[in-house]
Amino acid sequence: MYDVHALTRDLVSIPSHESEAAVGDFIEDWLREHTDTTVTRDDAGADEGRGGNVLARKGSGDTTLALVGHHDVVPPDDEQRREDGEYVVEERDGRLYGRGTADMKGAVAAAMLAFREADPACELVFASFVGEEVGGVGAQYAIDQGFAPDYAVVGEGSTGYSGEGVTDVAVAHKGRRGSTITARGEAAHASEVGQGENAIYRATDAIDVVRDLEFPSTTVLGHEMQGSVAVTEIEGGSAWNVIPERCAVTVDERTVPGERADLDRVEAIAGVEWTVDQDLPPMACGDADFADAVLAAADAAQDGSPEHVVKPHATDAGWLAAAGTDCVICGVAEPGEAHTATESASLAVIERCYDVYRDVAESFAG
Repeated sequence: MYDVHALTRDLVSIPSHESEAAVGDFIEDWLREHTDTTVTRDDAGADEGRGGNVLARKGSGDTTLALVGHHDVVPPDDEQRREDGEYVVEERDGRLYGRGTADMKGAVAAAMLAFREADPACELVFASFVGEEVGGVGAQYAIDQGFAPDYAVVGEGSTGYSGEGVTDVAVAHKGRRGSTITARGEAAHASEVGQGENAIYRATDAIDVVRDLEFPSTTVLGHEMQGSVAVTEIEGGSAWNVIPERCAVTVDERTVPGERADLDRVEAIAGVEWTVDQDLPPMACGDADFADAVLAAADAAQDGSPEHVVKPHATDAGWLAAAGTDCVICGVAEPGEAHTATESASLAVIERCYDVYRDVAESFAG
């Protein structure tokens, strides 16, 4: 009989930064052994050896609710990995330390157990995706293959937003659009300025446009969200005595649901083009009743008073929301824990998330 602490330790100990296949095997085998449900494995990330998403279904009804996580992690620091390649997992002071404890194998373990134990009020799906840390590879693949739950609780971090130790419910998060402004000119000797077209000057004109853009903003279930736009890198020129013929500028934009900055305005400048390199979608829950139901479950699971909050970071919930699923985020990780050399998760909060997920699965029927 697995408890949520033991299951988290098992998941965290299995390396999944280069390939998620081994931990995916573990999740699949556990679900087949410990549940009497339909378990499937797809081919997401097959060309990179990621091992595919793991999904399981139980229950019935007109509404489908998914408990969603991911089992890939960012590369560990040296102290987070043993000589044999497995991850170091340590428990102390009520917390579990190791790569992936917070982001997000603790929540995956909680969802696995909740899926097993729940007597769902609707069709219940467990889904753990690959490739979340590299842009949502698994989520996008699953959606392309027809994965379309009506509702989803995504187990990314929502603890510690409204108050220390409180597990909140995020009803929205920002997206990220990374893009490049490329300015082209004509090279010439620097002693003959008039013979060339300075690409850096054109790039700085484009930067002035970016600096004057209004940040995108919106409101989600009464919560104000504001995005941002920032130039983060610039590269150009070939030598101190050559008029530069090319200059590239990187722009980081944090997007909000339904709104984008007018970055294409830079293309009004001669010799300037703008290209999008990455576009991770934002998320907004469109069903207040669902958001309230998850908040009620979170409230019942703890002494603190959870709130609806918004997150600054993109997650797989963005891809699901863009495909039509109403999502909220409720999970273990606290701000500042994920991707760190001292990553850890509260064991009490992992237990709490199990309670929340099971409560929602058994009480929400759509």
